[in-house]
Order: sequence, then C-alpha cells, then structure tokens
Amino acid sequence: MRLALLLALLSLFAATPLVGQDATPHPTPQKHGWFSRLLHPFGSPPAPIYKDPRLRGLVLELKLSPQPIKLSEIRQLEVKITLSNSSKRAVTLEFPTEQRFEIQLKNSSETVLTSWSDNHAFESTPGTVLINPGEHVYYPETIATRELTPNKVFIAEVFFPQYPDLRIRQKFLTAP
Repeated sequence: MRLALLLALLSLFAATPLVGQDATPHPTPQKHGWFSRLLHPFGSPPAPIYKDPRLRGLVLELKLSPQPIKLSEIRQLEVKITLSNSSKRAVTLEFPTEQRFEIQLKNSSETVLTSWSDNHAFESTPGTVLINPGEHVYYPETIATRELTPNKVFIAEVFFPQYPDLRIRQKFLTAP
C-alpha cells in the first residue's frame, strides 16, 4: 500500500517542475512538420535544437536502475547514459581532460549530495569523441547512494562540463 502511494507521488512529481530550479538553458525540441508526421507516424521525436551549432543532432538519454531505489539492497545506483547522433553528419566533441561527463545526485531543493567525479581520477590528457550519423556512445556507470534517505524524491543529473547544453535530469524515488 505504501509503495503504491509512493509511486503515485513520484508520478505526480515527474509531471511538475521543481521549485527553485536553476535557469540552465535546456534545448528546445524541434517540431515535426505535418509531412514528416504523415511519412513517419511512429517515428522517434526529433533531436533537440541546441544553442551550440556543433551539437545539433545529438540526443542525450538517461536511464536509472529499476525504481523505486531500495536503499537496503542497492549501494550503487546504475546510471546509463547514451549520446546518439540523429543528424546526417558526424559530430566531434573535444575534451580538455579524460572526463567526459559528470553525474550528480541532488535532493529536491537542488543541493548536490554526491558527485560521480569525486571517486574518479582524470588525467589532463585532451581527448576527442567522434559520433558518426546514426551511431551512439554508451556510458554505463554507477554512483554511490550513501547520501540518500528512504521515502524521498531525488534528482539524478548528467551533464557534459565542456558542453553545458548537453544536460539531462531524472527524478527518482527511494524506498527503505
């Protein structure tokens, strides 16, 4: 009964924006034209339009381990990040260090509880990632859940520090 109530609350929170949410620019979804919808009625939604033209065609996806997160059973939260190229041209991303992305767990008041990079060492070696049309880069990672408490809603946020437009967040619920 409690679990059903918590799941109902989670779906309610997922539909409403967070109070005090930062003013970070988020990509605007591109609109489908009527001709495109006619030809591809079940097609995937188009890629968002970013302010940085080098990122056009990239789609960022975030998947978390099954929900609600049972803190008594799970010490590490599985975070699966997929960066896909839906454009017709290759996209090159350049990074000043070995770190490509950052994962943060936040509470509902936007306070950062855990950062993924705190437990990782990165060399200052520059790197490049090339994503060809129709291909994707997959990053399966884990992040510690020790700062989380049961029966609350938290936020997992993934972003690429070198490319602030590439940002995605997902709310999740914890259980004892």
